[in-house]
Amino acid sequence: MAHVTSPGEPGRRRGPLGPVTLAGVFLRVGAMNELQYRANFVVQVFQSAIALVTGLAVLAIVFSQTTNLHGWTQAELLAVMGVHILMGGIIQATIQPGMERLMADIREGTLDFVLTKPEDAQLLVSVRQVRIWQLVDVGVGLVVLGVAVDRLGPIGPLDVVAFLAALVLGATMIYCFWLILTVVAFWVVRMDQIVELFSGLYQSGRWPVTIYPGWLRISLTFLVPIAFAVTVPAEGLTGRLTPETLALAAGFATVLVVVTRWFWRFGLRHYSGASA
Repeated sequence: MAHVTSPGEPGRRRGPLGPVTLAGVFLRVGAMNELQYRANFVVQVFQSAIALVTGLAVLAIVFSQTTNLHGWTQAELLAVMGVHILMGGIIQATIQPGMERLMADIREGTLDFVLTKPEDAQLLVSVRQVRIWQLVDVGVGLVVLGVAVDRLGPIGPLDVVAFLAALVLGATMIYCFWLILTVVAFWVVRMDQIVELFSGLYQSGRWPVTIYPGWLRISLTFLVPIAFAVTVPAEGLTGRLTPETLALAAGFATVLVVVTRWFWRFGLRHYSGASA
């Protein structure tokens, strides 16, 4: 006779969850945690409003002296600002929190609790921490982009597809950059300044990288992929994005994903754990 498992008996050990399902679980958990501190929402709205007003004021000052900045019009730079705010919201809501917690786990030796889970460890450390109030910046960025598109005029469907593809590729590259830096914590335990370092570098993305000197432009494209994360998606909306640039972004993102995966596994082999 076949054995019927009673409600009180443990069932079969479940297999690993899919990436989307796992991300959804942690999004719900993160939302429940953040909703306990709703005052943080008001603080975040206030901070986002100040940053937006400051950015618009700087843009107005620049264009009170000129009609374009290295070939970029005011409406096009407004699109760059919108992408910058949008991508910043994505980073601070989904990428940065997980990386900060990973650094803490490596430092304290508590990464063991992640490594013993049935899910892929890299996926788990990447999606387990979400700060939903940072999504305010995503909304603000979308509003700014909407205003920019209205000023730019009709946007073709191919431009929209190019923008969305570039945005996904840019977010992927930023994630890889963050994880590579975080994995360095397996050797250099104190990595607390990494957040301030990245925040400072990311501010350069408020302007198209084409306005910077050649050496800085290359650095912000291939060393710290801010150009791919902000300028390239903005080029998609403004009709400046070429198929060659999009193909380069796709190729570079693919290489980064492979290198990041290898470096993650290499770093894990140097993790001593809580027993050290």
